[in-house]
Amino acid sequence: MRVNQHHVLTTRKVLLLPYSAHHVPTYHTWMQDPELQSATASEPLTLDEEYAMQVSWREDADKLTFIVCLPLADPIPRQAAVQVGVHDSPERMVGDINLFLSQPADDDEDDDEDCVHGSFVGEIEVMIARKDLHRQGYGRAALLIFMGYIIFHWPTICLEYETSLQQAVVPQPEDPPNQEEEGLSGDEATGSARNACALPASTAKNSRLSLRYLRVKIHQSNIASIKLFESVGYKRTRAGKANYFGEVELRWQDDGGFLRRLKELLWMEGDEWEADTMSFH
Repeated sequence: MRVNQHHVLTTRKVLLLPYSAHHVPTYHTWMQDPELQSATASEPLTLDEEYAMQVSWREDADKLTFIVCLPLADPIPRQAAVQVGVHDSPERMVGDINLFLSQPADDDEDDDEDCVHGSFVGEIEVMIARKDLHRQGYGRAALLIFMGYIIFHWPTICLEYETSLQQAVVPQPEDPPNQEEEGLSGDEATGSARNACALPASTAKNSRLSLRYLRVKIHQSNIASIKLFESVGYKRTRAGKANYFGEVELRWQDDGGFLRRLKELLWMEGDEWEADTMSFH
């Protein structure tokens, strides 16, 4: 997604920055670890493939990702900028956190039928890659601030994703129609070609579709990760059983008070999920 490409989230516990090309070498090194590959159900990629994947994360409208870094030693004034290669240098990188958007499945037994349509589902993944920083609160802090970002920016996130879905079904003509054959004047033909590639007029009006829920799928043996998500309010689905891959699913729905409770945490530095107040260059 492009929605966060200039956004930075900073708290006293963690710093989140958009996944960028200069992060790739460190990320690639992390993902050579067989344990991380197993924990994330990932296949090892070449460095070139990793760069291509980073571009996909930036451009695909169904994916949103941040790199998790150590917190800043000193607060940065809002008019200042986080510096590339300094505040997110390899030794300060901790892991990453991701959101995948999709439409609810019609056969989801945990969904009310009336709520399946007109809503989206977000799946979260969080990885603290550095083993020396496990169990120090970085994963929980990153998860909370990321969830706050999703809730606060949901109209924009939803619009980017919904627009991509609409563009996928809008037919794109291979060649401009012959104006004389179609019987159109020059102005009419220009307008028709332009409208063929335009977004539907209802895009902005209908872009505030609901976030049905956030979910996470965790291998049943990863007790620490299950407890992490349960600690912030995720609950197991009614099925309660592991799937074919040994994963259990947990879900979370905003009750309308999440941002207020997040703001009250002592390690927050204000409404930092309003990330447009910070710049990144």
